[in-house]
Amino acid sequence: MPQPPLHVRGRGLPDEQPVEWWIVDGTLSAEPVQDAETVFGADGADGWILPGLVDAHCHVGLGEHGPVETIDECITQAETERDAGALLLRDCGSPIDTRSLDDHDDLPRIIRAGRHLARPKRYQRGFAIELDDQSQLPVAVAEQARFGDGWVKLVGDWIDREVGDLAPLWSDDVLKAAIDAAHQSGARVTAHVFSEDALPGLIRAGIDCIEHGTGLTDETIELMVEHGTALVPTLINIENFPGIAENATKFPTYARHMQDLYEKCPSRIAAAREAGVPIYAGTDAGSMVAHGRIADEIDALKGIGMSPTEALGAACWTAREWLGRPGIEHGASADLICYQDDPRQGAAVVSVPDVVILQGRVYR
Repeated sequence: MPQPPLHVRGRGLPDEQPVEWWIVDGTLSAEPVQDAETVFGADGADGWILPGLVDAHCHVGLGEHGPVETIDECITQAETERDAGALLLRDCGSPIDTRSLDDHDDLPRIIRAGRHLARPKRYQRGFAIELDDQSQLPVAVAEQARFGDGWVKLVGDWIDREVGDLAPLWSDDVLKAAIDAAHQSGARVTAHVFSEDALPGLIRAGIDCIEHGTGLTDETIELMVEHGTALVPTLINIENFPGIAENATKFPTYARHMQDLYEKCPSRIAAAREAGVPIYAGTDAGSMVAHGRIADEIDALKGIGMSPTEALGAACWTAREWLGRPGIEHGASADLICYQDDPRQGAAVVSVPDVVILQGRVYR
C-alpha cells in the first residue's frame, strides 16, 4: 500500500541553509507534492534536518556476554539504534547471521563485515572464525568478502598469553596477500588494533581502516596519511581500558600496556586528526558498550579537537560519503533525523531526535 506523501522543512548542515523536502513512497523529492503532510517544520524553518546518523563500528548480534541467542535480540538492538537516530550501521563483525534484518523496513540499514577473523585463543571466545594456520587468511578473507557487504574484519592484535602482552596475529606477507584478496573481491578491510606493533604491517599491506588505533605513533600516523587509511577510534569504548587493566592481574605487562594506551589515546588520536587522517564515529556497541550511544561518541570526538560540526559530520554526512551511501538528495531513501534544537549543542540534543524518518516512515 503506497505511503501518503510527507513534507519536512528546516535547515541543513554543514551549510546551515534552509532545506525543504517531500517524501513519496519512501523516497526524497526536491519537487513539491500536493497534499503532503508536514511532519517537521510546520511553523517555519527553525529546526534542523540531517541524514540519518551513522555508527561506523557497531555489532548487531553481540551482547554483554557474547553472541546473543535469538534474532529478536538483534532486532531490539537495531531498534535501539534507530530510536537514537543511527539509521546506518557498519557492523564490524558478528557471529550471528543478521541478514534477515534486511527484510525489516523499520530497522537501520546494515553494512556487514562478515565475521571476525583471528587465530586460536587470540580474541574473545565465540566471536571469531579462528584459523589454525595463518596461511589460511587470504582464502578466509575472500569467503568473508562474499558473505559481507563490502567489508572484511580482521583481528590485528590481541593478548598473547605466552608473551604476556598484546602482539600481532599475522605476518606482513600474509596480511598483504589477504588484503589483496579482499580488494580483488571488491571488499575493503578493517582491523581491530590496540597496540603499536601491529599497525605498520597492516597499513603497508593496504588496509582501508583501523579500528581503535590507540597505539598510533608519529610513524604510523604518517603511514596512514600516505596510504589514505581511515580511523574509527571508538573513544567511548577506550574508556573501558582501565577496568581491563585492573582485571589483568595475571599479565602485569599487558595491564601496564593497556593503561598506557588509555592515557596516551587522546593525544594520539588528536595527532592523527591534525595530520589529516580521516576519522569517523563508531561506538563499538554490542559487547562492553550499550547500543544507541552514537551521540556520546560524537561528543568524545570533540575532545580530540574536532569542531561540533566536524564531529557531527563524522557520524553523519561525511561518514555516509565514506561508506558510499547517500545523504539527503533527490531520489535517495528518506532516512532523516530532525531536531528543533541545534544538534551541534551536544549529546543531550543528538540522542533524542524530535523526528526519525526511516524509508519514509515516521518513528518519533
